[in-house]
Amino acid sequence: MLQLRPGCECCNKDLPPDSTEARICSFECTFCAACADTHLKGICPNCGGELVARPRRPAAKLDKYPASTERVFKPQGCKPTA
Repeated sequence: MLQLRPGCECCNKDLPPDSTEARICSFECTFCAACADTHLKGICPNCGGELVARPRRPAAKLDKYPASTERVFKPQGCKPTA
């Protein structure tokens, strides 16, 4: 089950479980659309994988299957993908 991490690793923008702005790779590294699309050019800086829109969990399922509260943030920002 996806963790649905709560924020962008690059800029720390909040990304709630219903956000259409969240992007993830196959390892669930999480970024906002602005960082993923412009700064990272759709490539995860951690693993080199493709960043795609994160699925949204239906609100009715969040009580039983809550989103993660673990925030991953790199204060130095993310290195741009070449």
